[in-house]
Amino acid sequence: MRIAIAGAGSVGRSIAAELASSGHDVLLIDRDTRAIGVDDLPQVEWLLADACELATLEDARLGDFDVVIAASSDDKVNLVVSLLSKTEFAVERVIARINDPDNEWLFNDSWGVDLAVSPPRLIADLVEGLPEEETEPEGVLPPLPGAEIAESVLHAESPFAGGPESDLTDSLPPGAALVAVVGPGGVRPPDPGKTLSVGNTVVFLAEPEALTALEELLSPQEEGTLGT
Repeated sequence: MRIAIAGAGSVGRSIAAELASSGHDVLLIDRDTRAIGVDDLPQVEWLLADACELATLEDARLGDFDVVIAASSDDKVNLVVSLLSKTEFAVERVIARINDPDNEWLFNDSWGVDLAVSPPRLIADLVEGLPEEETEPEGVLPPLPGAEIAESVLHAESPFAGGPESDLTDSLPPGAALVAVVGPGGVRPPDPGKTLSVGNTVVFLAEPEALTALEELLSPQEEGTLGT
């Protein structure tokens, strides 16, 4: 498949690396020269441009792509890229990353989004689900008292990338639990028998006191990959 990814941050680059290693043709688009890493991902095509500009997407021949992934850290950018991909270029499948759960209601087919990935929402659904007597508006989740949501992208340097998921869960500090793994195929619940891959996003519920130990475990050689 031909796959275009808007946003060459840690998430976009990790997704690109995994998809390219699986034999897909991948194009990364970002306007920030600091995000461009041709030497880091030589198997990936790069386009230094603003993915929100129609001319950029025309130059990229976006209509020739099978999938577009809006993976930037800005929800506004992801929505615009999704809408242009679907309405102007009729891309068959558009996947968008949601950074702020409050914006989740926007990420639907009205904005050209076929699949939206929101780690906080996915975790809450997996852990608690919505009670039958739920009376709040659709998309509003009950709070998770005493716990915080944290996520980390597995890079090639991670000791857990390429190994069984059980290696990670057995090493977790007290007060932290793996609740979801997000990859190009979507979200799945924990499964100790599965293998973790470079580019997977591992998502946790953790007590505030466990966050520092969790970050040290996940990114001893990384910077800033754990977010809450």
